[in-house]
Amino acid sequence: MLDLLTDGFLSILVAGFLVGIVVGLTGMGGGALMTPALIFLGVGNTATIVTADLTAAAVYKTGGAIAHWRSGSPNLQLAKWLIIGSVPMAFLGPYLVKVFTDPESIDDVLKVAIGIALLFAAATYALRLYINLRRVRSGGPEPDADPAVRPVPTLLVGALGGLLVGITSVGSGSVIMIALLMLYPGLSAVKLVGTDLVQAVPLVLAAAISNIALHGLDWGLLIPLLIGSVPGTLLGSRIAPRVPQSIIRRGIVIVLTMSGVALLFKAGWQPFGPDRDTLYALIVAGVGLAMLVLVPLVWGLLRKDQGLPMFGAPYVHELEGPRYDPRPVRRDRAGGPSGPSHG
Repeated sequence: MLDLLTDGFLSILVAGFLVGIVVGLTGMGGGALMTPALIFLGVGNTATIVTADLTAAAVYKTGGAIAHWRSGSPNLQLAKWLIIGSVPMAFLGPYLVKVFTDPESIDDVLKVAIGIALLFAAATYALRLYINLRRVRSGGPEPDADPAVRPVPTLLVGALGGLLVGITSVGSGSVIMIALLMLYPGLSAVKLVGTDLVQAVPLVLAAAISNIALHGLDWGLLIPLLIGSVPGTLLGSRIAPRVPQSIIRRGIVIVLTMSGVALLFKAGWQPFGPDRDTLYALIVAGVGLAMLVLVPLVWGLLRKDQGLPMFGAPYVHELEGPRYDPRPVRRDRAGGPSGPSHG
């Protein structure tokens, strides 16, 4: 055990703790943040990092799924069809990479796949916010806690999510959540999250088992990852009500985009030639700065297009919480809220 207590152990533990806080604050999946963080730390090859991250996710997602199960929030029929599609593809994904990839280049191939998955996750998360914004302005569809299940498209969504997670460890939350939102717009945010968490447990477990069978499990990665991420997630959940969520969520979109671009460069996608690390670092920083300016501006313009002021309520985190009621709150004579105004 003492052999594990190295500088690498501490850096993994700290990374796990920090990512866990963000996961607890926002409810976003940790794979999109943890996997690139560990790759950039250089604590192992990419396949080993993906395997450890998936194994850790199988542990902490189980706790979240149990909590939602007890509260009755998952839609089990939806979860069933997602699982039927996702679990086989999560098993198959790592083997497809092995069969169609030269062993010498598998690390770079995985970096490219993860980079693309991160850009996809950033785009789908932004799309999710926009869809929710439009739902707020239109009044949204009538709430439907038990919608008619559409087996074929739901199964295909699960299959895509399973393939993506099995190869990259990214996508169990971002891709599947946006697809569910579009297929079943009447589901509440709580139902969406609960359903996604319940289906994610067998999905991530299948992906972890498949990757362990191919690449083995590095306990020196997994143990500090669990030690850091579990308390980090709990802490993030506790402090979430006191933290400006809108800023954090926009920041995550920027970080995912920068990480995706950086991983593509790291994997050899270098349009300006090799050995120009400084130039590529500047490009990544430029992407981050541009998004820092453009993301609030574009979001403000989208709000304005929907008849809202460029800034203000509904805030980003409100669009993903319980069904948002845009009607103003009336106050009774004692000054307390007495329900939404219908005037």
